Amino acid sequence: MWAKLTFKLGNFRLPKFVMHFFLNMRKRWRYKLLKYFAIAGLITLVVILAFNSTIRPSLPKTPVPKELYDVISPSTYKFILNQPELCENRRPFLVLMIPLTPKDTEARTAIRRTWGQDGLIPLVTILHLFVIGQPVQSDPVLQEHLVRESKEYGDIIQMDFVDSYHNLTIKTMMIMNWIATYCQGAGYAMKIDADIFLNVHYLVDYLHEQSESSGKDYITGSVISDAVPNRDCFNKWYISEDLYPDSWYPPYVSGAAYVFSVDLARKISWASRFVQPIPLEDVYVGLCLHVLGVKPVYATKFLGFRNLFEVRRLKYERCTFAKHIIVNGFNPQNLIRIWHDFQKSYFTC
Repeated sequence: MWAKLTFKLGNFRLPKFVMHFFLNMRKRWRYKLLKYFAIAGLITLVVILAFNSTIRPSLPKTPVPKELYDVISPSTYKFILNQPELCENRRPFLVLMIPLTPKDTEARTAIRRTWGQDGLIPLVTILHLFVIGQPVQSDPVLQEHLVRESKEYGDIIQMDFVDSYHNLTIKTMMIMNWIATYCQGAGYAMKIDADIFLNVHYLVDYLHEQSESSGKDYITGSVISDAVPNRDCFNKWYISEDLYPDSWYPPYVSGAAYVFSVDLARKISWASRFVQPIPLEDVYVGLCLHVLGVKPVYATKFLGFRNLFEVRRLKYERCTFAKHIIVNGFNPQNLIRIWHDFQKSYFTC
């Protein structure tokens, strides 16, 4: 009789009704746990939505005053040097837009010899352009050198705004306007600083891996989604409440380097009519994206554990750098020095 009422559990034999009791209890507890997790998840979602709705900067409803918009308007500034025919009769896959100062001759040379060199990837058209303003003080000798350099390489755009750190927003909007005006047939554009190491092969492969949706309203890089305005007037990134009264920045991509689909250049230029100029160019682009309702995409691998746009400084190691699109913090000499060694990564990493 007991053989029918019990079954063996290890070296013990328990009545079936006891085991059924424990099994039913376990099922009920599993159901309760799932219910609690679902309720907790719902509460968390509601809290996040409520939190975001309170800290999210308000969308501007009217254009900024003309005198403010004129600060960043393309019509305010004129070209001194330009390359209007660079994209004619071709559709480049990628255009690298590199902001630097007129005096950065050594940096321009290093980039032309490394990640900016022509024909780096067979059958993939990649163009590069250096974007500069005017020196604070007039320098006819330097300007003559720039004219000669532009004629030799055909890769310099210069406009007549004062080239300074606080005018980086102006320079960025000139980049957007140039892409929208002269290179609409390109696939992607990249704004990238001159002190960056760029793994061009990895970037091209990464963009090819993206879905078709990346061809429109797409911008990627190292996304900053939890930044707040710095109110310390001695800080490099200080911003006053008069310039930006909100207590939170919308998500934006680090200005060290970011890639965007070319259609966004014109859209960001349009959105700038509704955003008051601020001297933080990457935050400003994020504000324009907020107007457009476009969310930047964090460029990561392995479920987000590896940031492909490394804005920190890393000690050079060939196979480590082979797993990143950018790494920050290289002077021209170091960039050239590591570039030759890095070419071995295609065969050894």
